[in-house]
Amino acid sequence: METPDNATPSAEATPAPTGIAAQDWATASADAHYRAAVVDLLGALAYGELAAFERLAEDAKLAPTLADKAELAKMASAEFHHFEQLRDRLSAVGVEPTEAMDPFVGALDGFHRQTAPSDWLEGLVKAYVGDSIASDFYREVAARLDSDTRSLVLAVLDDTGHASFAVEKVRAAIDADPRVGGRLALWARRLMGEALSQSQRVVADRDALSTMLVGGVADGFDLAEVGRMFSRITEAHTKRMAALGLAA
Repeated sequence: METPDNATPSAEATPAPTGIAAQDWATASADAHYRAAVVDLLGALAYGELAAFERLAEDAKLAPTLADKAELAKMASAEFHHFEQLRDRLSAVGVEPTEAMDPFVGALDGFHRQTAPSDWLEGLVKAYVGDSIASDFYREVAARLDSDTRSLVLAVLDDTGHASFAVEKVRAAIDADPRVGGRLALWARRLMGEALSQSQRVVADRDALSTMLVGGVADGFDLAEVGRMFSRITEAHTKRMAALGLAA
C-alpha cells in the first residue's frame, strides 16, 4: 500500500531503465528463466491479493461500527479486483492461475496463521504494517521487471485506502488509552520479523525468483543490493511505526 514514506522517487532521481527493465514483455519473455521468474512473482502476488481479500472480509466482523465494517468491505473489494487483474494476466500469458499460485499457498497461509490478530486494532496494524512490508518488497523487484509486468505490479500495489484508515484508528485508540501503544508496538515488531522471514522463505524456495533477485536474469541486482533492499524495507517500516504513534 502506498504511503508518503514509500512513494516512488522522482524521475530526476531514478536512473533510466536498462537491460530487461527497458524491454517489454514480448521481448523479455523470450528468456525462459525470466519468464519463469515472472510467473512465480505474479503467482505469489495473486495469492497474496486473494488472501488479503479474505482477511479483510474476516476482519470486518471485528469492526466496532457499521461505518468501519463498510470501509473494510470496500477495501476487500479493491483487493479482489487486484487479484482479478493478476489472474487475467497469468491467463493471458498462457499460465493456469491456480498452478502459478499453488507454490505460495503454504508459506502465505502459514504467515497468516502465525499472525492472526486477536482484536480489531491488531488487525488494522497487521494490514498496515504487514501488507506494506510485502508491498515494499514487490516494488523493489518491480524496478527490475520488463515495462509491461512492472506497470501491472505497481498498479495492483496501489493503496486500497487502508493506510490512512489504519493510522487514524490506531492513533485515536492510543490517544484514548496510551497503554494500547505498548501492546501494539510489540505486535508490529513481531509482524516485521515474520513478514521478512516469510519473504525470504518464498524467494529461497523458488529458484527462478531467487536468481532474479541476485542478478541472474534481472538488471542491476547483486547480493550486496539485496542486503540494501532489506535495509530500505526496514527503514520504511520504522517510518510507518512513527506514523502510527508506535516505537519501532
